[in-house]
Amino acid sequence: MVSHPRQGFQRLVEETKLYPQEQLLQVKQKHKKLFIGIPREISLQERRIPLTPGAIRILADIGHEIWVESGAGKPSNYSDKDYSDAGAKIIYDPKEIYKAEIVLKVEPPTKDEIEYFKPGNTLISALQTGNLNPDFINQLNKKKITAIAYELLEDKVGGMPAVRAMSEIAGSTVMLIAAELLSNTDYSRGVLLGGITGVPPTKVIILGAGTVGEYAGRAAIGLGAEIKIFDNHLYKLRRIKHTLGTNIFTSTLDNLVLKEALKTADVVVGALRSEKGRIRFMVGEEMVSEMKRGSIILDVSIDQGGCFETSMITTHDNPTFIKYGVIHYCVPNIPSRVPKTASAALSNIFTPILIQIADAGGLEEMIFSFKWFMKGIYAYKGSLTNQSIANKLGMKYKNLELLLAARF
Repeated sequence: MVSHPRQGFQRLVEETKLYPQEQLLQVKQKHKKLFIGIPREISLQERRIPLTPGAIRILADIGHEIWVESGAGKPSNYSDKDYSDAGAKIIYDPKEIYKAEIVLKVEPPTKDEIEYFKPGNTLISALQTGNLNPDFINQLNKKKITAIAYELLEDKVGGMPAVRAMSEIAGSTVMLIAAELLSNTDYSRGVLLGGITGVPPTKVIILGAGTVGEYAGRAAIGLGAEIKIFDNHLYKLRRIKHTLGTNIFTSTLDNLVLKEALKTADVVVGALRSEKGRIRFMVGEEMVSEMKRGSIILDVSIDQGGCFETSMITTHDNPTFIKYGVIHYCVPNIPSRVPKTASAALSNIFTPILIQIADAGGLEEMIFSFKWFMKGIYAYKGSLTNQSIANKLGMKYKNLELLLAARF
């Protein structure tokens, strides 16, 4: 009897069920959903927030969970409703916000805030090496927190985007502050910052040819002031002279030249950055005592120790004091004076980084894959990993690359 072709095919199919079968392995999806918490800033004078509602919407739309503490956006003129409408969950208990896997702040956390962290979670915030102490590091390490200082993060060409953005704001803002102090305070000289026809221009000295100095110089030139820029790095002086595109006076930090310039200055901006934890040049008290009565000192470097021997930290509420007849403005964190602008600038930096962390598959994969990101890590699961901080504080540290290699 001849079997029907269809029956033979069916029998073959049934027999093959017994053969070993090759199966496709499931490809691991790299994208990781992030759980981000944004606390309300409680540090003195801090009014910025790291993500704007627009950034929250972008992150929420691609599946990330974001919690925002109630009132966190108020100093930057963002309401809880703005954040809720963008897709964030509003949290009313400050302790709850620290349940997030990634806590994103502008200022470093206080001791009380560190206690709220869940062990093993991640902190992204400023570090502020000028105010750093071993207790802060030890408390982070006790909680095995992975801590990232955003001011240490680099871009693809070796620049520091967060530092650059805040420096641009500080440089532009500081000249507006100088103009106000020259004309509006009881002790001021009643002078217009800049120059008009038939009247000698005001004289501005800028110490530091970095980003703050560049933007302060740009603003001063735009107002018509006469500026002189001092720095000990010749390549910075060449760059700023080329960038500003004008015949400005530049000099190294020569005491005799600077002393003579200070005697006739109306405004002096201190914008020197610390090198290896300290500022290498300081204007002495004697030089300040010989400045004109009613002239202005604005020490933008005050959070790193200051450029002037007479400087003392002031606040946004009480920003100035007078010594030797010179008005001193020594408020740290000048970008907080314009919090909405500064928050938008920070948000533009953090949003792509958070997206990249998710696309990489998580924080550890991000650290392992990108050297520029690794440079921002200063504490990793119970260990200090930044050599400069260790040297400054007299602490032991572990090489992060070796710690990561131990994972495999």
